[in-house]
Amino acid sequence: MNETMVCAVGNVATQPVYRELANGASARFRLAVTARYWDREKSAWTDGHTNFFTVWANRALATNVGASLSVGDPVIVQGRLKVRTEVREGQSWTSADIDAVAIGHDLSRGTSAFRRPNKEGDTTTSPRSEPNWETEPESRSLDISQQQPEPAGVT
Repeated sequence: MNETMVCAVGNVATQPVYRELANGASARFRLAVTARYWDREKSAWTDGHTNFFTVWANRALATNVGASLSVGDPVIVQGRLKVRTEVREGQSWTSADIDAVAIGHDLSRGTSAFRRPNKEGDTTTSPRSEPNWETEPESRSLDISQQQPEPAGVT
């Protein structure tokens, strides 16, 4: 099946709506994507047209969206683009939706702290200690006087 995969960079425009459904969790929010360009006449950045997409997330992604995103957050969304046209009250409406595969904060515009969700039934979380990258492995910690020079290779 051919699908149109897109990657959209923008801001969360509406508070994510999270729902538990019969077939799993679902979340949706509106994403505002504004093109910016350098205006040589003004010598300044100028905002172009703003496109709005409805982003849909399902299952674990929906749960994490509900706990992580709020209005105004800069995000990157990857997913399948779906353009729908329908008639409401005699008028034709077109909407663009993104069925999200991955969503993340845009780290070029700020910082974020990643936290893995607890597994179901796991009430204790034991943080792993940070490895000490500055200690040398035992095999390499020999005194320099004990080390034998390596023979040079002949090519």
